[in-house]
Amino acid sequence: MLTTVASVLAGLIGAGIIVIGARAFWAPQAAVGFGIPGTRTDDPNFQAWLSVKAVRDIASGLFIFILLIGATPQLLGWFMLAATGIPVGDALIVLRSKGPKAAAYGVHGATALVMLVISVLLLVA
Repeated sequence: MLTTVASVLAGLIGAGIIVIGARAFWAPQAAVGFGIPGTRTDDPNFQAWLSVKAVRDIASGLFIFILLIGATPQLLGWFMLAATGIPVGDALIVLRSKGPKAAAYGVHGATALVMLVISVLLLVA
């Protein structure tokens, strides 16, 4: 039961990050919600960086689905634990850029916390 709940939550994280990555291609203005001040989505240099982030987000989500399908819950748990560094890093980037603390803690910090909980659930299952 615990493994099923944790796996469903991991799948939701995977789907969510794929959607976030895809949105960067069809709605780049959504990137403003990341929390970096002065983000101008009409800047070609920013669009190039956003494309890089989008591809990495989509790949990260796909990794979760590959592990859901073909690996043990523990391996998925270790992956999720390692991947928790991504939203932690994002939060630090927002804070270093003097972005809104609500985005740093409320978006990225909360995501890291949820991923940490999912990791623990998968590792103890």
